[in-house]
Amino acid sequence: MPEKSDYFKTFCKVSRAFGTTLKREKLLDLIVQSAIDTMKGKAACLFFEDDQQLSDVFVPIAQKGLSESYLHAEPREAKRAAEEIMKKGYIAIHDATADPRVKTHELKKREGIASILVVPVIVKDKVKGVLTLYTASPRIFSEDEIGFLTALAEQGGLAIERARLVTQITQNIRIFTSIAQGLNESLDIKVIMERLSVDMAGALGVMAVSVRLIDKEKGVLELVASHGLSKKYLNKGPVKIEKSVTEALQGNTVIIKDATSNKEVQYKDEKKKEGIASILTVPIKVKDEVIGVMRYYSETERDFTEGEVMLAEAVASLGGLAIHNASMYLMLKQDMQCLKEDIWSHRSWF
Repeated sequence: MPEKSDYFKTFCKVSRAFGTTLKREKLLDLIVQSAIDTMKGKAACLFFEDDQQLSDVFVPIAQKGLSESYLHAEPREAKRAAEEIMKKGYIAIHDATADPRVKTHELKKREGIASILVVPVIVKDKVKGVLTLYTASPRIFSEDEIGFLTALAEQGGLAIERARLVTQITQNIRIFTSIAQGLNESLDIKVIMERLSVDMAGALGVMAVSVRLIDKEKGVLELVASHGLSKKYLNKGPVKIEKSVTEALQGNTVIIKDATSNKEVQYKDEKKKEGIASILTVPIKVKDEVIGVMRYYSETERDFTEGEVMLAEAVASLGGLAIHNASMYLMLKQDMQCLKEDIWSHRSWF
């Protein structure tokens, strides 16, 4: 069994790595290798959920000591392990070739695996993956070993989350810069908003985006631009101000997870037919006045992340600024025309 001083040295090494690199792969490889070295294991693997895969699969994102054929068979078992971990906090298997909780006994024999310890990788209080240690000889894992591997898995979760945040920030800056540059190419409000709709649908991975501006005289939110919505849905009828999401029109961002049942949503049946599940509504402001809303439509029920909301709010602010600048330009253009007409009328006096 490893000494406690070994645990301390390992955590010092991992902590130093966190301070010197942003590369997720290097950090996860270090965590996996550290688990093997410190706990005298045969192999280790960090399985993590993949949004591009089926929901019942965890995929290996870092591993040492396992064959490709073994890894190919493990993802579904890793996901099942996560479900059991939710009850106890870990899984310790003394005999991996006979334990009924293990589905691939023969595969374990061929791989030379005797015992297995599985602990959760937690991100934002949710089990997003598992860190698994494999030994070549049968073993009873101590509380210290379980605690050590659990702490390493926590480091893995931190590494994954930090890398995700860095990637998201970089992507958001790139998107924001691209949109800002695009706004300089036109003073046509409709063209500007259509570009925002297309770019932001891709950035947030939603099925559709719409932009509506307040028409106080008619008492409606007038459609200015949209992307991804059918003509039938767009022609469903007027979107009345008093029946819209009031909190958004007061200047607050609103997330509606189930758009087909929320009492503040108009045209619920039409939304259901369109395949709309969740809606993110962001106010468009000029100074402190709300002049409209940008709406993001998701075809699956979704919790928009803090980063996604921040990007949507920043783009809405940019849209408000673009509308304000376009309005100022039109007013200036009209004033110049009036001035020219005034000067011409004075010339007629001579």
